[in-house]
Amino acid sequence: MTALTETATSPSQAPARAKTAWLALSALGIAIFNAFAMRAVFAPVQEMAKADLGISDFQISLVQGLAASIPIALLSVPLGAMTDRGNRMRILLVLGVTWTVGTLATAFVTDFYMLFVARMLASIGAMCAVPVAISIAADLGPPENRGRALLVLSLGNMAGVAAAFAFGGAALGALNAAPLFEGLTAWRGVHVLFAIASLVLLLPLLLIREPARQEVGASANLPLRDALAAIWRMRPLLAPLFLGQVSVVMADTAAGIWAAPVLSRNYGLAPEEFAGWMGLVILASGLIGSIMGGLLADAGHKSRIKGGILIGAVIAAFLSIPGAFFPLMPDATSFAWVLALFLACGAITGLVTATSVAVLVPNELRGVCLATFMVVASIIGLGIAPTLVTLISDAFGGEGAIRYGLAATGAATSIAAAIGFSAAMINAARREA
Repeated sequence: MTALTETATSPSQAPARAKTAWLALSALGIAIFNAFAMRAVFAPVQEMAKADLGISDFQISLVQGLAASIPIALLSVPLGAMTDRGNRMRILLVLGVTWTVGTLATAFVTDFYMLFVARMLASIGAMCAVPVAISIAADLGPPENRGRALLVLSLGNMAGVAAAFAFGGAALGALNAAPLFEGLTAWRGVHVLFAIASLVLLLPLLLIREPARQEVGASANLPLRDALAAIWRMRPLLAPLFLGQVSVVMADTAAGIWAAPVLSRNYGLAPEEFAGWMGLVILASGLIGSIMGGLLADAGHKSRIKGGILIGAVIAAFLSIPGAFFPLMPDATSFAWVLALFLACGAITGLVTATSVAVLVPNELRGVCLATFMVVASIIGLGIAPTLVTLISDAFGGEGAIRYGLAATGAATSIAAAIGFSAAMINAARREA
């Protein structure tokens, strides 16, 4: 595949250039699919892993949250600076190898500490890949089409999580019935299979070259300190935007980690019984939410409404408040429908936020800006949300009350998101005035 270049393109070359761009976007979408599948595959099997390793809900929350947040908080900004200056495709490949190693290592852990390190490696690669992929995708088309371009990455995210539940749960049931790897229990075998799949899914990245950077200003070679200072000056817009999206990350993280245990403990379902429809719910809500988010972001940006690029996030955040009560539904069917609403709202806000950064933040600051967001999101969203659920459930009566902790966390973070996005839209309007 040929690389995108900075040279002028004649009308006759435009279709070929557009095809190349969409092939590159497809490869990025597959990479994000891969990353989030490797990160999420532990969720549908964690009840079996918990019993096998003899660990508690609190330790699971640390594995699913803190193990991701600490290294991401330390590495995101340096990686963001590398993204703004270096070869982004090479960075993405290195991250892909990292999450693959972490997934494979999960299959061979023997205690909580080894599990913590293995999931740390899987999470570093997956979460740090997002700002790199967004930076690349933003250079594959004009600003007015970035909502649709980033839609591909959002779909990859949701499809990866959906595949982790659907195929992870199905593989768990199959390996329980007929073990494939001698000496490995079913949940461990699932991770071996996913690590093999990850290596295959990394191959398309080898065909894509680094695209030319667009809209690079005179400050393209800003030192990291100066880049952070420039981002700080944009805080009236970025602070409430970050508040909104970090709150969504908290809600989605909590749901992704604890939805499966709620189905097992409170609805009496085994992973292989809910894996298929759970994967479908995640995929459908992600598809619908991402499409709506991309279209709303582009339509809002083109509209006469000041700050209109964020209107979709504001609406979705308010709708997610009732959706947060999915763990308290009377049966699994209503659980699935309300969860779908909740996840669709999260997909909308995520796509709108990414598009807003890609449009409103200068190219030379995007990598550091997105990395800074990842630091905040990892510390608060990943590091606190999973454990907060367990602390609230303990107050309600212990591990059997995990559904109440999940609902309370989702409702509180959804309210915070609605406040944040509303303030961000107001401040974006002021910038345009």
